Amino acid sequence: QVQLVESGGGQVQDGGSLRLSCAASGRIFFMDAMGWYRQAPGKQRELVASITAGGRTDYGESVDGRFTISRDGAGNTGYLQMNRLKPEDTAVYYCNVRVRPQIGAQSYDFWGQGTQVTVSS
Repeated sequence: QVQLVESGGGQVQDGGSLRLSCAASGRIFFMDAMGWYRQAPGKQRELVASITAGGRTDYGESVDGRFTISRDGAGNTGYLQMNRLKPEDTAVYYCNVRVRPQIGAQSYDFWGQGTQVTVSS
């Protein structure tokens, strides 16, 4: 089993910044990828950003150029730096990891509990 601890959410004014963290622990032999998703009330969950083990990043169109995803080298902690936040960024942000519990095993997805980000105008 894998546990994810998210932190860094909160309330900020339009144009402000926040940094989210996601620390993964448990049965992790290798982390294939880490990602952040968000879900606003009445909307579907959407990809915000993702990063592979090789460092390749991918961003949702609405956050590209404002958000930056990173990982602590070969560790199991990831970050989402969010700059120039807008009211439409208000949502619950979820950390997702794709990990292999042991050598040769398939990958599995795990989700965090979510952290609220509120941007006021």
